[in-house]
Amino acid sequence: MMNKMNKNARKWGVGLLAAGLLLTGGVIPAETGHAAAASSAQSKPGSSVVLKFNGALTQQTGLYKEGKVWVPVSFLRDVLKLPVTYNKADNAYVVGKGTQKAQLMAYPGGVTISVNGFYIKEYEAKLLNGRMFVPFDLLSDYMGYQGDWNAASGRLNMTARPQNALKITTATIENNREGVTLKLDYPQISGLADTKVQNSINSQLKLTATNFEKSAKKEIAERNKEDRPYEYQASYVVTYNQNGVLSLITNQYGYMGGAHGMDTRQAFTFSLKDGKRLLLKDLFGANSNYKVELNTKLGNLIKNHDGYLGGFNGLATEKQFYLKDGKVTIFFQVYEYTAYAAGFPEYTFSFKELLPDGSSPFAALK
Repeated sequence: MMNKMNKNARKWGVGLLAAGLLLTGGVIPAETGHAAAASSAQSKPGSSVVLKFNGALTQQTGLYKEGKVWVPVSFLRDVLKLPVTYNKADNAYVVGKGTQKAQLMAYPGGVTISVNGFYIKEYEAKLLNGRMFVPFDLLSDYMGYQGDWNAASGRLNMTARPQNALKITTATIENNREGVTLKLDYPQISGLADTKVQNSINSQLKLTATNFEKSAKKEIAERNKEDRPYEYQASYVVTYNQNGVLSLITNQYGYMGGAHGMDTRQAFTFSLKDGKRLLLKDLFGANSNYKVELNTKLGNLIKNHDGYLGGFNGLATEKQFYLKDGKVTIFFQVYEYTAYAAGFPEYTFSFKELLPDGSSPFAALK
């Protein structure tokens, strides 16, 4: 699914993005070929938003549309000073640095977003007024910024989000040969004072990649030369890195012929105090009924999901979740309860929905 989306985006992105839409001030040039197809999907502009950074007014303006604040990519480049480059190989723009790089790839219906190679299904970029915009939620959820939005005055003040004192880098297992492409990216951390905790977390994260590699090797060993090329990919994205807690998602994709490949998702939320992989009960145990409440909410939601196949009787595991600022997202695997086309069903709840007033999910971790 993720891989197919990326390939389609690369196909359609070349005309629009290669034209230098972002780097030349955001004006769309004369429309030809794929550029015309993609730019025809432009949305009508919304109301203007005053953008501030660290309390100071900027000359850039955002837009309020569809209940969201949209920020021009030129703001990321000129005010936030994030690198903006064009990746010719992928026909896409890359915005940001390190594991917080966002990639924007155009296709006829819009512009897809991936962060650190991880496809972000819930967000797309938009062409508005001839310029490229991203939802502010993308910057808040995945790129290390926070904002104070004042709807009455139409102003958004952005600041850098406080992060845990650690560094996250990408390690890669790569093994390409005739008929096989294998590239598995996985996270590793450094900078923790307690190296024992650091090593424990890194070992758990590396294990997800090495286990996937082992299963891939078994399939590759049984491959016939006449088979279609096999492909294996792994990527990840960090969703929360505050309050002594690190939360991230990993995605493994394998294609061994047939109509489509198969994605598998895992999520990890660690206490940086002791390296423990946290479960839902570790975060929401202050509410003795958290599981009953979650199962009720999830049951109502997933049973009304398009493509529901049946079989949901409550959470089978407390590991399939990840954190964002003030929120927890619970997901299910492809085919677990829904048809393939549904992908990974996700349901997000605020901490306030699941905890008593004044409680913090991190209280027991300090």
